[in-house]
Amino acid sequence: MLNMKKGCAVPFPEKLKEEYQAGENRLTANVGADKLIEVLEHFLSMYEEPAFFILELPTNANDEESGADGEINQLHKDVYYIDGVSAQDALALLKREGELLINDGISQFGFGGHETGDEIMVCSYNVVIIFSGNIGKYKGFFEAHGINETKELITAWDTFSRENPGSCRVYAVEGRDVYSIPDLYKDKGMYLAERRAE
Repeated sequence: MLNMKKGCAVPFPEKLKEEYQAGENRLTANVGADKLIEVLEHFLSMYEEPAFFILELPTNANDEESGADGEINQLHKDVYYIDGVSAQDALALLKREGELLINDGISQFGFGGHETGDEIMVCSYNVVIIFSGNIGKYKGFFEAHGINETKELITAWDTFSRENPGSCRVYAVEGRDVYSIPDLYKDKGMYLAERRAE
């Protein structure tokens, strides 16, 4: 059974396994919360090029636009970046913020290479996606973490229904949550790149 993030709950955890599926220019995997840091460290160890850190947060309700009826008609997410991150800086960020990022249920985050454009994203419900124009170079990547290939990956999203939805929540550590990260890393170059419709 998949070791879920503390900020996520699924109705049928017994249906989820640590596996990955290959697609065009991507690998999509279910990765247990206990392995997420080591998977990210592995990805970062493959690169000497400058990296970027990406953090996607649901837009604060106070910043969403309301319609004439006062209701919010379209939800957005705020996409933050830190550019030109060295491997050492990336690992330091993971060490400092890892527990918060790994266990949060509402955010998505990852790292990518400025030169190759390769990217790893940790998404909701323990889904990890590696994007690359040369996906073959990641052959054996997930196997190194005991995660084997499957022809049909079942993610948490495949198990949800109106009667049995999943749930995500903000996870806090020592009174801090993911919304504290942009201000905390502003002096390290973190900036809001865009507000994107969900």
